[in-house]
Amino acid sequence: MLNKKQTKNWLHRFGYDYTNEPLSKALCGELAIEAKCDPSTLGSKGYGLAQMSALGFPIPPGFTIITEGCRNYYEKGERLAQEIWDQVVAELQLLEKATGKHFGGGPFPLLLSVRSGAKASMPGMMDTLLNLGLNDATTELLGHATNDFRFAYDGYRRFIEMYGSVIMGIDHHLFVEAIEAIKRQENIPLGAGLSLGALHTVIDRYKQIIFTHTGTTYPQDVFKQLKNSIAAIFASWNSPRAVTYRRLNQIDDQEGTAVTIQSMVFGNRGADSLTGVLFTRNPSTGAPTLFGEYLINAQGEELVSGLVTPQQITKQGRELIQAKEDSLEEKYPIIFSQLSHLASALEDHFGDMQDIEYTVEQGRLWLLQTRNGKRSASAAVKIAIDMMQEGKIDGQEVLKRIDYSDLERLLHPTLDPNQTIEVLTQGLPAAPGVASGLIAFSPEAVEAISKKEQVLLVREETSPDDIGSMAMAAGILTTKGGMTAHAAVVARGMGKPCICGAHAVTIDLPNQCLVIGQKKIPMGSYLTIDGTTGQVISGKVATIRQKPLPEFLTCMALADQTKRMAVRANAETVQDAAVALSFGISGIGLCRTEHMFFSPDRMRMFRKMILTSATASRVDLLAELMAVQKIDFKALFQVLNGLPITVRLLDPPLHEFLPSHPKEVADLVVQIERPLAEVEKRIAQLCEVNPMLGHRGARLAITFPEIYKMQLQALFEAALEVKQVALEIMLPLIFDAQEVIFLKKIIEELHQKIAPQIQYKVGIMIELPRAALQAATLAPLVDFFSIGTNDLTQTTLGISRDDGAKFLDVYRAKGLLKADPFVTLDQEGVGALIQIAVTRGRSAHPNLKIGICGEHGGDPSSIQFFESIGLDYISCSPYRVPIAKLAAAKARV
Repeated sequence: MLNKKQTKNWLHRFGYDYTNEPLSKALCGELAIEAKCDPSTLGSKGYGLAQMSALGFPIPPGFTIITEGCRNYYEKGERLAQEIWDQVVAELQLLEKATGKHFGGGPFPLLLSVRSGAKASMPGMMDTLLNLGLNDATTELLGHATNDFRFAYDGYRRFIEMYGSVIMGIDHHLFVEAIEAIKRQENIPLGAGLSLGALHTVIDRYKQIIFTHTGTTYPQDVFKQLKNSIAAIFASWNSPRAVTYRRLNQIDDQEGTAVTIQSMVFGNRGADSLTGVLFTRNPSTGAPTLFGEYLINAQGEELVSGLVTPQQITKQGRELIQAKEDSLEEKYPIIFSQLSHLASALEDHFGDMQDIEYTVEQGRLWLLQTRNGKRSASAAVKIAIDMMQEGKIDGQEVLKRIDYSDLERLLHPTLDPNQTIEVLTQGLPAAPGVASGLIAFSPEAVEAISKKEQVLLVREETSPDDIGSMAMAAGILTTKGGMTAHAAVVARGMGKPCICGAHAVTIDLPNQCLVIGQKKIPMGSYLTIDGTTGQVISGKVATIRQKPLPEFLTCMALADQTKRMAVRANAETVQDAAVALSFGISGIGLCRTEHMFFSPDRMRMFRKMILTSATASRVDLLAELMAVQKIDFKALFQVLNGLPITVRLLDPPLHEFLPSHPKEVADLVVQIERPLAEVEKRIAQLCEVNPMLGHRGARLAITFPEIYKMQLQALFEAALEVKQVALEIMLPLIFDAQEVIFLKKIIEELHQKIAPQIQYKVGIMIELPRAALQAATLAPLVDFFSIGTNDLTQTTLGISRDDGAKFLDVYRAKGLLKADPFVTLDQEGVGALIQIAVTRGRSAHPNLKIGICGEHGGDPSSIQFFESIGLDYISCSPYRVPIAKLAAAKARV
C-alpha cells in the first residue's frame, strides 16, 4: 500500500479485514479521521457498504474511490489522476489475496462490478459495469474454474454489451437487435437462456458491431477495461440525464460521484442462485411488511430492466397480486429468514426504511447495497410516524424527514396510475392537482359549459376579470406567465390545479380550437392538466384524492407543537376559510375585499359605481354593494368563530375592474344602460400607464373616501351581528405616516358612529421600500404590520410579477439568480428591507405584531428566513397551510 503520509488516500475499502484489528478500525483507517466515512465522501452506495461491513454483514469485498476523485478528474481536464490509478492497482492486489482470485488471470479470474454512487441517490442516472475482467482468455479460465462454460460465456456476452454501450458509446439497441435475431434463428423460446453455441455467435456479432461503429476492437487488457470504466463513471456525472436529474431534485452539481469497485458475486449460476431487491417496508403504502422481488438464475440488470417478470419475495405479496410462482419465502425459506433478519437489523441501524439489493450465489447470501428507500407521499408520512411510535426516531426527526412535496401530493387529486395517458406537452406546474374538463376560452363559455360539465379554463393569461370563470373551472391552463403569475397565485388560493407557461399551446380563437403540435382540439373537447407535473394530457382521465391519513393528522399535530410562528390563511370566501380551518389555521391573515366583487352580478354593480362620475350617485350605488359585502363579512366572522381576520380594504386600481376588449365594453354598455361614449370616456380617464405604481390602495381612499367608508360600514355592521369577532383592518400601499393619520380618522369616525362597542385593530401593509424605511415613524400609529412580499418584491427589484416570467428563467439559467424572487424571497434585498421594518418598527412599538401575507408565506425557504427574524405569523393560500406549518416547525428544529 502506498505511504498514506506521503500521498492522499483516495480509496476506502470494505468487506474484509487486513490487520485483524477490530473491523471498524480496519475499514476506515486514516481516512476515517479525515472523512468520517460519510455519504458526502463515499457516496450513498459506498457509505451503505461501509456500514454493512462494519456490522459484520456478508458483503463482497471491494473499495470505493471517494467523491473527491470525481472532482479531481474534472480539475485535470477529464483525466484520471495517476496517483488514484496507482492506488487502485495496489488495492486490486489485496483484493486478490482476500478472494483467492486473480484479476486478468487464473485459475479463477477475479471479476468486478464498477458502480457510481453520489451522496444523494440518483437511480439510473449514471453508469454501471458488471462482469468486468472478462476477455477471451479469462472467459475460458472462468468456464474451467466453474465447470460451467455457458455461465462464463453468458457473463462475457453481458459485459461486452455493457462495455460497448456505456464506454464506447454504441447504441444499445444494436446489441439488442443482434441477440434477438440470433434467438429467432436458434428458435429459442421466450425467457429461455441461450445455448453455448448461440452465445459464441452473439459474442462474435457483438465484436463485429463494435469494430463496425468504432473502427477499433474490444480491449482484451482487463486493466484498460477498468481504467476506462472508472473514467466513464466520473464522466457520467455530467451526462445530460444526470444534470437534468440534479436540477429537478435540487442536488448540488459540485458534489461528484464516488466509484465503488467490488468483487462480483453471481446470481446467474444455476437454480440455487438468484438476485433481488428488498424494501424493509412497503414503499407504496408504508405498511411495515417486507416488500420486494427476485429472479432465479439472473443478474441485477434483468430485474431492473423490466424485460422479465420477477417473483414476489413474500407469500403475502404473491397472494396480493395473485401470482402463481412461489415467493422467496416459500421456495427458499432459509435464505428468506436470513434476509429478513439482516433487513430488520439494517432498518434499526439506519433508523429508516431500507432499499436493499442482494444476490444469492449457489445458496450463499450476499448484500450488495443498502440505502434509504424511495417512497410514495402517503408511505413517507406513514413510515415516519410509525417509526416514531415504534421508538426508532423522535418527533423532531419525523418533521425533518417529511418532505413538503409529500404533503402537497396528499392534499390534491392525483392521476389514477391504473390507466394509459397521452401527454401532449409540458408547462410549468403552477398549482398541484389533476383536473379534467371541457376546454373553454372565455368567461361566457365557462359559465355555459360549467352548468352541465366540468370545465377547463384555457387563456393566454388571466386577469382579475377572470376570477369568476376561474372559480367555476376545474382547472386553469395558460400559455403565458410563470408560476407566480395571476393564474398561479389565484389557483393555489382556490386549491385548483393550474399549469402556466405552456408555450407549445396555441389558442386559435377564429377557429375556436386549441393547437398543440399537429393536434387540433376544438373548444368543448376534454383535456386534462396535471398541475403537479406540468403535463397537459389528452382527453378525460381518472383521478384519485386520498383521504387525509391519521398519520397526516399526527404530523400536523407535531408541527403545531414545535413551531413558534402562527400560521394563517389568505381567504375571502367561506369555502376558502373552511378549507383553511380544516388544516388548523390561527386565523385569516389576508382577506382581499376586492375578490368579493368578482361574481357577475356584483361586478356589474361595481363597474356601474366606478363609471359614475357624480359622487352622490356613486354613494347610492355603494350602498347596494355595502349590503352584499356585509353578508360576506358576517359569514366569514361566523365561520371563524372568534379567530382573528385581517381585512385589507380595496387595493387594486379601479381600471382593473373595467373591460378593455371592444365587445366586452359594448356588453357593459347594455348591462349598465349608459351611453357608449360616456363609458369609453370614463375608462380612458381611469386608465393608467403603470397601474401597479399608480392610483390604488390607500390612494383610492384618499381620493374616493366613499369606497372605503362603504367597506368600513359593512365591516362594523357585520361585526355587530356576530358574537365573537377579532377584527383587524389593514390599509394597503401606505408610504407615509400622514396617510395613516388621515385614514385612521375616517375609520374611527365610522367606528364611533356605527359600532363603538366593537373592538378592532388597525395595521398597514409594508409593500413599498419607503414604508419599510419609515417603519419607526409608522409603527406607533398602528397595531400591526403585514409584509406584502409580492408587491415589496416588485417595487424593490423593479420587476413586474407577471412580466418577469419572460426573462427570469434566462437569469436563472445563466446563474444570475438562484431562484425566482417571486417564489423564494430575495433575502439580500427584499429580506433586508423586511428586517429593517421589523427592527425599526419594534424599536418604536415593542408590542407591534408583524406577519407576512404574500406568496412567500407558503415557501419553505422563505419561511425559514421569517423564523430567523422573529415574525409573529405567516399567511398563505389555504392549501399551502400544511406546508407552511411543516416549514415553520422545521425552521425551529
